[in-house]
Amino acid sequence: MIDSPKPQAFSVDGVAAPLRYTAFRHIWLASLLSNLAVMIRGVGAGWAMTEMTSSADRVALVQTAFTLPVMLISLPAGAIADMYDRRVVALVSLSIALCGLAALTALQWQGLTTPDLLLVLCFAMGIGMALMNPAWQSSISEQVPAGALPAAVMLTGISFNIARSFGPAIGGMVVATAGAVAAFALSACLYLPLMVALLLWKRVAEPSRLPRETLRRAIVSGTRYIMNSPSIKIVMTRAMATGVVGSSISALMPLIARDLLHGSAQTYGIMLGAFGLGAVIGALSIGEVRKRMNGEAAMRACMMSMGAAIAAVAVSREPVLTAIALMLAGAMWLMAFTLFDIGVQLSAPRWVAGRSLAAYQAAYSGGIAVGSWGWGRLTDVAGVEIALLVSAALMLLSPLLGLWLRMPRISARGEDAEVLADPKVRLTLTDRSGPLVVEIEYRVAPENALGFHTVMQDVQLSRQRNGAYGWSIARDIADPELWTERYHCPTWLDYLRQRNRSTQSERALDYKATAFHIGPDPVRIRRMLERPFGSVRWKADVPDRATNEALLIESERGNK
Repeated sequence: MIDSPKPQAFSVDGVAAPLRYTAFRHIWLASLLSNLAVMIRGVGAGWAMTEMTSSADRVALVQTAFTLPVMLISLPAGAIADMYDRRVVALVSLSIALCGLAALTALQWQGLTTPDLLLVLCFAMGIGMALMNPAWQSSISEQVPAGALPAAVMLTGISFNIARSFGPAIGGMVVATAGAVAAFALSACLYLPLMVALLLWKRVAEPSRLPRETLRRAIVSGTRYIMNSPSIKIVMTRAMATGVVGSSISALMPLIARDLLHGSAQTYGIMLGAFGLGAVIGALSIGEVRKRMNGEAAMRACMMSMGAAIAAVAVSREPVLTAIALMLAGAMWLMAFTLFDIGVQLSAPRWVAGRSLAAYQAAYSGGIAVGSWGWGRLTDVAGVEIALLVSAALMLLSPLLGLWLRMPRISARGEDAEVLADPKVRLTLTDRSGPLVVEIEYRVAPENALGFHTVMQDVQLSRQRNGAYGWSIARDIADPELWTERYHCPTWLDYLRQRNRSTQSERALDYKATAFHIGPDPVRIRRMLERPFGSVRWKADVPDRATNEALLIESERGNK
């Protein structure tokens, strides 16, 4: 039995391989129960709102209330997941969701629930899950080796969709026999195993030699990383668009069951179960799809198949045909979002994994929240069938986004490179000393100028992702072989972080730029403390004037 992941990355075949790791297996099994709780809770809330009001707008807002917090607080949640013990963050978040569910259970038991109060408590539970998701998702890489990470991500999706397959049907039966209050109470009980599994997880933290960032700085650095990562931005945009267009199914499912199929709560649960069963099939097929298709081709197939399935749901009045169409829609929905998820997981280094996942979840959850509200409003005006047909048409057109935002190639996760030693300095510095100006001089043969400049555009994004600002590249007009790269870091501590946040691929890019350098001397690096007029305190800074006048200059090859 393998109890903990090995530190090195290796290839692990088979979607079930991550279950060999004890921590992941225990948490995954417990999360399966908690996902059942989410499904049963959703059935109870959706049907409770359907019984209290006939407004399609209010019914669709239940889905919005659950997902809107993810959009609103994801970046702070991701920063918290990266800053603190992810196990503790997950436990606190789960406790918040459990408290909201317990309050809803008590109010429903007393018959005091109103539509507005139901939405408020759904929003509170959504806050707990919004805090939980980045901590849980980013901790997967701490439970399995890098080679098993794609399979672990798939298993996470399978867990959710196994729950989606059986949870709604269970929820429908519970609601039909004992009412929404029983569904809420059962959901609360199913949260408890995950809390126990997290308590038993012996997480091994990797201590940082640098001080922890403040929450504000952590949010800023996470945002900066995402804004300078083209692949993550493309995935976020495509996921948001898919969430807006495809959310019609989940948002209008109660109305599909009630108005199109003329069914009961049990019919509603069965339809949700069909959607979830299809998602499980999709999750089990994703490995084969990745082998046979590139990311854009797979996404195109998912979008067009899902559009056809939504159209079939809109025109069908037979439960069996609707269930088959929902299975296809569920399979394509899960495949698309698993591809998005894997892309983000493998693109972000560990130091910013929580924030990257949080931003991605905010994008698609925001799309689902806005889309759910929009499909509810359209249904109030034009009816369920028209709303679904419009959604299907937009889904069939969505592959056109690939003309401008082509899905990036999914490769191995960029692991953090080795930690660099701090540069030697002759000027007294504190963590807050700054701004720091870094100048790097290269000598490049004129015939290699174009290739060097092209590589430096990627170097720019790498520097800016990890904390630099004000980046520029300049060529000496009197000495055309001489190129100077220049950038700033806010403080000395920020510079130390920037040096050590690079992944192996980013460090390799650094060496690729250095390889253009010619001449007997190595690349020259100047590190200078920018000092506005009047800021220098001679005696406080250094013991003598001669030392104070020295710049932070060091010549080295690489390690910038």
